[in-house]
Amino acid sequence: MRTPFQRYRVLAYGVGVGLVVLVFVGMPLKYAAGVDAVVAVVGPLHGALYVVYLLTVIDVARTRRVSVLLVLAMVGAGLLPFAAFFVERAVARRITPPFRSTTRAR
Repeated sequence: MRTPFQRYRVLAYGVGVGLVVLVFVGMPLKYAAGVDAVVAVVGPLHGALYVVYLLTVIDVARTRRVSVLLVLAMVGAGLLPFAAFFVERAVARRITPPFRSTTRAR
């Protein structure tokens, strides 16, 4: 991955999937069935990915000069289940320019 934005997108999905698995699979298994294995594996993995995700958020904010509100949304997206997917899409719409065809319509 060459750009900070590409790294951000990959990590946003990784953190998002990890959090969804942790909250909707690991936590019910831990408290309803007494199985602690999913939380023991996914919990630290999500935490480590979240730290790297925060570093990429800082890198994107620095290189693309995004607003403080958008940076706060990006930071919070790793803490709320499913939020990472929606915030990543919103960031992609704001940061990437629209596709323009190089051919002219006649």
